[in-house]
Amino acid sequence: MNKRTVLCFGDSNTHGTQAVRYALDIRRFAPDVRWPGQMAAILGDDWHVIEEGHPSRTTVHDDPIEGPHKNGLAVLPALLDSHRPIDLIIIMLGTNDLKMRYSLPAMDIAASLQRLLNCISTSISGPDLSTPKVLIVAPVPIQETAFLAEMFEGGAAKSRKLAKYFAAIAKRNNTGFFDAGSVARVDPVDGIHLTPEGHAAIGAAIAQKVTQMMD
Repeated sequence: MNKRTVLCFGDSNTHGTQAVRYALDIRRFAPDVRWPGQMAAILGDDWHVIEEGHPSRTTVHDDPIEGPHKNGLAVLPALLDSHRPIDLIIIMLGTNDLKMRYSLPAMDIAASLQRLLNCISTSISGPDLSTPKVLIVAPVPIQETAFLAEMFEGGAAKSRKLAKYFAAIAKRNNTGFFDAGSVARVDPVDGIHLTPEGHAAIGAAIAQKVTQMMD
């Protein structure tokens, strides 16, 4: 039997970035600690899990400081082509859209997520030229603490609204939905990134969700 493929499309918390303590701190958790690796271990050998996490990735916005390659929508069509056939795409984005440089309300971040879904819905990257199934994951709410507080000023309150808006987008598009904030919290060291325990909790919960969606 062919393995089923799941593409984990996210930002630094899919990449496995550790809590940032200083400028250019790019430490990363080991593959078996990161939530896609945790999920893969639970799903087993019948699944091929592709970890596509890019630090600072946004939903649809060019980063005016770090560069246009941080735009998730810009890279998504290429990923759909290069990894097909894809049975399921897990999208966990939105945290970087909370940066003060973008000045976006939570509702607009959800609208940006809709554009990603529109891109997927017109693709033929699923099995037999079908459209892949989608699981939307609302990211863990952030805290405005320590090193990254100024960059994300005003973002904490917005982040707590994302799950509500993302759930509505999922319902409207008939996709799966999971709120990562229901099982994990950010590391208070930087208020943005996950702890190993957070990765484990999210990996286990999403594995269960994937099993429910795909069985």
